[in-house]
Amino acid sequence: MPEKSLEGRNVLVITTNHGTEQSELQKPVAALRGAGARVTVAARTSDDIETVVSDRGPGERIRPDTTFAEVSADDYDAVVVPGGTVNADRLRIDHHAQRLVSAFADAGKVVAAICHGPWLLVDSGLAAGRELTSYPTLRADLSNAGGTWVDREVVIDDRGGYRLITSRRPRDLDRFAAAVAEALRTR
Repeated sequence: MPEKSLEGRNVLVITTNHGTEQSELQKPVAALRGAGARVTVAARTSDDIETVVSDRGPGERIRPDTTFAEVSADDYDAVVVPGGTVNADRLRIDHHAQRLVSAFADAGKVVAAICHGPWLLVDSGLAAGRELTSYPTLRADLSNAGGTWVDREVVIDDRGGYRLITSRRPRDLDRFAAAVAEALRTR
C-alpha cells in the first residue's frame, strides 16, 4: 500500500471484548493506519479486548478506542469486522453491532468482514443476494441466509448499493487489507 494514500479516510473496526482473533484485529488496523487512514477500534465495552490466537490460545489484551454506543456510521467510510469464533458468535446477536453494519450498508459505504465475522452479516440481513466468503464452516449459514458462498481469498460484491468485502481466514489477511484499502481509495 502506498504511504498516506488513505489520508482523510476513517475506518471503524468493531469487536466484542472476548475471543477476537488477534491477527484479524491487528493486521488490518496496522495496514490501514500505515496507509494513512484514521482507524478507530470500538468494542462492546471500554474494557480490554481479550484476543485469541487460532481460536485457542490467549493473545494480547488490546484497549479499544471507544464503544459501539459512542460511534455512528456517519463518521466513517468503512467498517471492518474481525473474526474469532467466540467474538463473532457474540457480535452477531449484538443489536448495536447489527445497527452499525446496517447503517454502513444503507449509506452505501464499505462493509468488510473476515473469517467468522460474516456471521454478523447473517443476523443483520446483509448476506441475502450477495456473493461472499468466510471460514468454510459458515458456508451453510451464509447460504441459508440467501448468500452465495464461494471459496476465494477475497470476495468483493458491489451489488445492493454498498461494497461488501469478505475473506476466509488469517492467511488471507494481506489480500483482505489491500481490498479494503483499494475500496477506500476508489469511493
